[in-house]
Amino acid sequence: MKPKLKEYCEAGRLEAGCDEAGRGPLVGPVYAAAVILPPDFHHPLLNDSKQMSEKAREALRPIIEAEAVAFAVEAVSAEEIDRLNILWASVTGMQRAVLRLHPRPEFLLIDGNKFRPFGPYGFKDFRTVVHGDATYASIAAASVLAKTYRDEFMRRLSAEYPQYGWDRNMGYPTPEHIEAIRKYGYTPWHRKSFHVKELEPSLFQPLSF
Repeated sequence: MKPKLKEYCEAGRLEAGCDEAGRGPLVGPVYAAAVILPPDFHHPLLNDSKQMSEKAREALRPIIEAEAVAFAVEAVSAEEIDRLNILWASVTGMQRAVLRLHPRPEFLLIDGNKFRPFGPYGFKDFRTVVHGDATYASIAAASVLAKTYRDEFMRRLSAEYPQYGWDRNMGYPTPEHIEAIRKYGYTPWHRKSFHVKELEPSLFQPLSF
């Protein structure tokens, strides 16, 4: 039985939950979302998006969008990921999503253990929460939006590059994806700073006699 998600961290403040999806794939943007839920929001499907089925995530997405006080989703490109590194690209995406929220939140709940003050308001009032998407409802809702938006993008992109199977592996380094890179090479959508052990040349070359 899944644990009951907490409705808030501190009562009486307008809280936004923030999360990302797509840190591990070799290709495509990382997506980040920020969500302010009403205090009475409950849904039996809501959980850490990684623990939910695709069908459940897709069913919950329009409910979150309809009932949220505010939400925003941002994509950070592969080029930015290569420049910033994946951690700070994810943080940047969450920050951009927060800045699009109206009304402006008073407090941020961040999935993970890294964040930093930002923006014209100098957002300093935040809390990082390891496994926050399995702890707070607002972070779980953000995880659902980030995941569904990214999966939707990867399915569209897969139509242009069907040989990589991105509609199935979502850009993660599955055997199918790695074999396709061996056969067809990298695309402009691949993250140049990501290296796959299976694709690196061997450190030890066979001896010839």
